[in-house]
Amino acid sequence: MLPLLRIELYKIFKRPRTYIAFAVIAVIILLVQIALKYGGKEYVGLMMAGMNESFEVPYTDILNGYFVCYLILNLLLIHVPILVALVAGDVVAGEATMGTLRLLVSKPVSRIRLLFVKFLASSIYTILLLIWVAVLSLILSVALFGTNDLFVAREYGSNIISASDVMWRYAAAFVFAGLGLITVAALAFLFSIFSDNSVGPIVATVCVIIVFTILTQMQIPFYDETVKPWLFTTHMLGWKGFFYVQGKDGVTIPGSIEDISQIIKSAVFLLGYTVVFLSVAFWYFNKKNILS
Repeated sequence: MLPLLRIELYKIFKRPRTYIAFAVIAVIILLVQIALKYGGKEYVGLMMAGMNESFEVPYTDILNGYFVCYLILNLLLIHVPILVALVAGDVVAGEATMGTLRLLVSKPVSRIRLLFVKFLASSIYTILLLIWVAVLSLILSVALFGTNDLFVAREYGSNIISASDVMWRYAAAFVFAGLGLITVAALAFLFSIFSDNSVGPIVATVCVIIVFTILTQMQIPFYDETVKPWLFTTHMLGWKGFFYVQGKDGVTIPGSIEDISQIIKSAVFLLGYTVVFLSVAFWYFNKKNILS
């Protein structure tokens, strides 16, 4: 198993396109950090325009590394799935394009094991990409802006989380985000099984993500009640739940989570989607007549 996994990881990381995602993420995060470093006061002022009338906004306290990381994750985690598809959609279809897939399945290794190793390699790439996001968005932001209490703006109100109560929330949020990205990798992997070229699965995955994301963000009651609860993109936003906290007399309760049951529900949905995608992929590939 390990020799096969090393081979698959070598195949992934020898391709130049693999590093496109890392470069794009670095550029986006650095651009946001530079903008906030030199124009963060204006941004916070616009974000809290309604509160300025009630009290003086402590810009220097709000604009810290934890706040910058939260802002970056809101901007970036919607688009990272597209970058995951660049690799996960190519792991099987790419072999068919090069004409090596038939040779692989003729080896004394079961198709199920071969497919499992390829998906495992895709998942490792996905986790490394997420770690890269964590290093740049959290660690670098803390180094540039320092730490303080985290201000979280919500649709109806806001939360202020103590600095000592933040890091575990980010750790949990990144783990949850990893679960969502692996679901996307499983979808791209499934499309890769049905295709003999690497472009089709990547485009199909991106299209699904775009359509589902638009439906997720639409504020239309019909979709909210019928379609949205069943979309995996809706549940991928569950990481935000770790920053929605309970309060008492206007004071945040340390270690609290407002709706832990919803987070668990979203995690179960994502796991279920992943299992379904992989089950269909394994079933079809096991009976597929490979001619390329």
